[in-house]
Amino acid sequence: MKRTGLVLISLIICCCTLAAQSIAGKLDALVSSEKVLTTSEVGISVFNLTQGKQMYAYQDKKLYRPASIEKVITSVTALAELREYYLFNTRIAYTGTIVQDSILQGDLYLVGGFDPEFMDEDMNKLVEAVHNSGIRCIQGSLIADVSLTDSIYWGAGWSWDDTPEAFQPYLSPLMLSRGCVNVTVIPTSKGRKPKIEVIPESDYYTVCNLAQSYAPQCGKLKVTRNWLDNGNTICVDGNANYRCTKTLNMYSSKDFFLHTFAYRLKETGISIQSVRYGICPDEATGMYTFSRPLEPVLKRALKKSDNLSAEAMFYHLAISRSGKKNVGFKDAQEVIHSFMKHEIGRNPDNYSIVDGSGVSLYNYISPDLMMEYLKYAYAHPEIFHTFYEALPVAGVDGTLHYRMKQGKAYRNVRAKTGTVTGISSLAGYVKAGNGDMLAFVIINQNVLRGKEARAFQDKICEILAH
Repeated sequence: MKRTGLVLISLIICCCTLAAQSIAGKLDALVSSEKVLTTSEVGISVFNLTQGKQMYAYQDKKLYRPASIEKVITSVTALAELREYYLFNTRIAYTGTIVQDSILQGDLYLVGGFDPEFMDEDMNKLVEAVHNSGIRCIQGSLIADVSLTDSIYWGAGWSWDDTPEAFQPYLSPLMLSRGCVNVTVIPTSKGRKPKIEVIPESDYYTVCNLAQSYAPQCGKLKVTRNWLDNGNTICVDGNANYRCTKTLNMYSSKDFFLHTFAYRLKETGISIQSVRYGICPDEATGMYTFSRPLEPVLKRALKKSDNLSAEAMFYHLAISRSGKKNVGFKDAQEVIHSFMKHEIGRNPDNYSIVDGSGVSLYNYISPDLMMEYLKYAYAHPEIFHTFYEALPVAGVDGTLHYRMKQGKAYRNVRAKTGTVTGISSLAGYVKAGNGDMLAFVIINQNVLRGKEARAFQDKICEILAH
């Protein structure tokens, strides 16, 4: 019996070794033959989490710009430091007294808590809370408190010409609809101006409609704003031949929130004498607090690769850890560095992480470092379940919705994508054919056509899934 047991153990070890060699051989063959790598670089790391051993590594110690897979670092750190039920709070308070049942002889404060998921219906709840208090006239001022973070509204190393695209909002403790508006163009009769609908409704922006319906001679439809002037005139021009919606960011998020809130209060019959910025005093009386847990913020950051959600978690790491009433990106950076050093076991001086989303041109990490975060998450069930469920599923949802629609990788791979000009990356998990859980990191660099890099990554995932 003992001899039989030893033989079985030997066979199992032999099979596992052959399987690892087979995967390594297939990946080596793919790397050596893939056309996209003749003009670009790649770093790859594959680790068998079930067996606790490295299965493949190729240039995994080199530094690369991670793009949005950096959200993995932000998310794992946030789940470990903030925990799943951490709250993002937006609140209303006031000073003075409410007299004659309707007049506030004092100031009304709107205190931002950097909630990236604060939407139109949430603002309606704030307005309703003020209305239900009985206030119909504010004799003082409506004051927005955005002192939670510094006044730098873009991350370090962000590209200025990415505005007015929705993926680069102006960061602020007060964010409405992620600092953006949805502009819908609806054609009418031929040669006439199309109908323009903008949501959220506000008096903060204006619309300049120069488009024509079903008029090919007018050229391609363009929807933008006068962003070079930091203006908020939404410009629609060209041929409107079908219904379409474009999302634009607003300059700036805090002004958009404050002025829209004031507009909504006036719409409900509440008069306001003045609007300005200030700091809510500690003795102010609380009126209403709108709270949101971490999980939906984390899910949008990973599933949709939402930059704002990732930056909100990044800044809240600083808010939670430092205890300061005003924080900047360096405070958040210190938390990332501390976690990397004490929990991940890596020297932060060997890498560069300056934002939470991966948008910055200054970020540099290695596939080897990213792998350590995937391993850390897997080793901590209280983190892994929430993290794993929030990752895009191949061929099903999020940024992997249209990838790996067939084969063994379909519905099997859960991974974070990353895409900026010249960079394509993928990091996450896949179950092998024998049931083992594998973690992988792929960072393609200097890629002119992202489609080719994504196809290469999908091939690797299919090899691992088999």
